[in-house]
Amino acid sequence: MNVKWGIISTANIARNSVIPGIKASKTGEAYAIASRNLENAQQTAQELDIPHAYGSYEELLADPTIDAVYVPLPNHLHKEWSIKAMEAGKHVLCEKPIALNVKEAEEMAQASEKYGVVLAEAYMYRYHPRYQMIREIIESGQIGDIRGIHSTFTFNNAKDQHNVRYRKEWGGGSIYDVGVYPISAARMILGEEPQAATVHALFSEEHGDVDMMASGILEFDHGVALTFDCGMWAAFRNELEILGTDGKIEVPSAFVVQQNKQDHFFLHTNEGKKEITVPYVNQYALQADAVAAAIDGEAELPYPMSDSIRNMQAVDACLQSAEEHKRVEIKKG
Repeated sequence: MNVKWGIISTANIARNSVIPGIKASKTGEAYAIASRNLENAQQTAQELDIPHAYGSYEELLADPTIDAVYVPLPNHLHKEWSIKAMEAGKHVLCEKPIALNVKEAEEMAQASEKYGVVLAEAYMYRYHPRYQMIREIIESGQIGDIRGIHSTFTFNNAKDQHNVRYRKEWGGGSIYDVGVYPISAARMILGEEPQAATVHALFSEEHGDVDMMASGILEFDHGVALTFDCGMWAAFRNELEILGTDGKIEVPSAFVVQQNKQDHFFLHTNEGKKEITVPYVNQYALQADAVAAAIDGEAELPYPMSDSIRNMQAVDACLQSAEEHKRVEIKKG
């Protein structure tokens, strides 16, 4: 199926990653882009060779040719514009986090069911084949039983004080922006949900009182935990380690991979350290193709809204723990 995509916003993630991914996919066409400023939309359309540009989001949603919409707006607008797109009969790929809380995610899932359209959350790293390879290594028993997961995702953007990430009411903060990656990865790798969260954070008055750095622990079954840190005011890291009784797996570039370069991770066992290479793939293109397959009915969406809702339960608990300085239990459901 050839999916004609409309992109709501000229955000950097759209321009630099998702639109090139759609163009590199087997199924997608970057058909239209919208901005609240027509000149911005036209300039971006020209730069990225997108046939149609609109000066409002409403105009894009009214285009009957568009099959699916990508929503990379600030977090507080995810629910509003995803639901408006679904009301217009469009399938939706919404940037992470899917919403600001579980309640919003549930409302979005209900809209997806009501209008009979696909709604997917844009965690591109999950579509990279290395994670299937990692799961196969774990299932083979090469590292024994999992005893813990540690993950980091930090970068330093603190000088850009007008960035949307530093607007609390807009869903700003490091947990929403990058902490969601370790959280979703641990759930994916373990195949289960956390029981409780304890998070300590640095809230910065210079940056709208958002969490600029957070360190936390998510408790899983059998005494296993995810320990993680995330930040927007620290040196760049994006790593993941899976520790087993008989070995470990190290992923040096766990979420953001270098473009056009061979990827790799390391397996440590009693036999020594082994580098495992993964051929270059565009994980954004694979994401677009997975959504297209779900739209066409060829395959189930690998990570449906039920997964996004459960992930938001964990994120909600982490935010509550950081703000209230206490351990927060996560209800099953």
